Amino acid sequence: MTSQRSFKSRVRARMARTGESYTTARRQLLARATADPAPAPDVAAGRGQQDRISAALLRERTGHDWDEWFARLDTWGGAARTHTEIARWLVTEHEVPGWWAQTVTVGYEQARGLRAPGQRRGGGFEATGSRTVAVPVAALFEAFADETLRRRWLPDVAVRVRTATAPKSFRADWAGGPSRIAVGFTAVSEKKARVAVQHEKLTDAAEADRLKAYWRDRLAALKQLLEHGEPTR
Repeated sequence: MTSQRSFKSRVRARMARTGESYTTARRQLLARATADPAPAPDVAAGRGQQDRISAALLRERTGHDWDEWFARLDTWGGAARTHTEIARWLVTEHEVPGWWAQTVTVGYEQARGLRAPGQRRGGGFEATGSRTVAVPVAALFEAFADETLRRRWLPDVAVRVRTATAPKSFRADWAGGPSRIAVGFTAVSEKKARVAVQHEKLTDAAEADRLKAYWRDRLAALKQLLEHGEPTR
């Protein structure tokens, strides 16, 4: 009951800030928290959530460790629920913040064999990467959206832009398809921002591993370019 009241207070706070109706504000908060997958977690292909996040850290941030969350989810019937249902339950019933709700959800799905590390719940594979760069979020967004600038750190790749919403998100087809990238941008401060890349629709774990390493390298080049004027090679 307490967590439900707390979530409703967050909805009302958004209503006051944006002027949205209760229904719209609630839908927006849930959509942000339950998108599959969240851009923020940097989940390496072949490496599960429990390897990345310790039980102690999870308890500190969510109130329970892995075993306790798994037991609660099993009792609730989590193995028969969709990804969105699990994440929404964690957010609304247990007041788990959106990023951590995604972390618990993916960890649970991996532990119960519903997805492999680096694999989406529906069966496809993906690779992710993220980086914090000491530039404003608008500059980080432009490094993807501006083709001339993008070629300085991401050369020799055909990228067909699908959508670009400054300075929040960027989506594009990759090298003629069928894979594609979804990129999210978050302001850390006025002079620092974080980018998270999700490379979707990959054929297998081997390709996910290769692109995981690729994005680690290219995001390092991007950071070097924006902070020091020249990308690494």
